Amino acid sequence: MNYPWHLYLMGLMYIVAGFFHFIKPKAYMRIIPRYLPSHKLLVYISGIIEIVLGIAVCFKLTKNIAIIGLTFMLLVFLLVHIYMLSSEKAGLNLPKWLLWFRLLLQFVLIWWALFYLQY
Repeated sequence: MNYPWHLYLMGLMYIVAGFFHFIKPKAYMRIIPRYLPSHKLLVYISGIIEIVLGIAVCFKLTKNIAIIGLTFMLLVFLLVHIYMLSSEKAGLNLPKWLLWFRLLLQFVLIWWALFYLQY
């Protein structure tokens, strides 16, 4: 089945983001809340999950499962964005407005993923 190009774009976005977990793990480790254990392991696991879900969203057999997985992952990532707002170090010296934008963007990304359940 042929899906709209923007579904494949979304899949590619998560694949690329997942690979960055392995290219720049320290950047991701800084934004993981301190109360979570094994930061490096969490970075690698989340990178693998992003890559797998990014690939899976492109195939009819796995698309809906991947969308549910992406939605759950994005909800979990809200913890990271809230932590970035509450910790100067985790905020990566980004302006507060940009951190708020990133937090709100999570909801847009959730909507974007859920949009494809209809296909």
